[in-house]
Amino acid sequence: MPAKKQMNGSPEETEAAFYDALSRADLEAMMALWAEDEEIVCIHPGAPRLIGHAAIRASWEAIFERGGVQVQAHQIHATHNMLTAVHSVIEQIQRPNEQLADIHILATNVYMKTPQGWRITMHHSSVAAGKAPLDLFKASTLH
Repeated sequence: MPAKKQMNGSPEETEAAFYDALSRADLEAMMALWAEDEEIVCIHPGAPRLIGHAAIRASWEAIFERGGVQVQAHQIHATHNMLTAVHSVIEQIQRPNEQLADIHILATNVYMKTPQGWRITMHHSSVAAGKAPLDLFKASTLH
């Protein structure tokens, strides 16, 4: 585990750093975002549940062997309290071949406030076929 991790002042900053590390295939930056607790969990689309730093690190290392993944998180629904935050997002993957079937990734990112800043405790993502759903929550809000 790295001796020094960057400080993140909000769950949103941690989430932005997560997607940045993913796009750059930066394993050290990715792992620096995770909580030091060994009970951290990561579930990639169609893959088994991974628990702990070693298993999660190995999974990202395998993913990053093919290079970075360009992902944009949309339709973020967040629930926060003083020590935890849960973000439900729809991830859009930028693909060079638009002939592929429409897919979107449904992801849940859970963050915990630690003495070192906000850290990831869980990332769970799954593939869903078809176009991403409309954000009905925002569509129903009157201004």
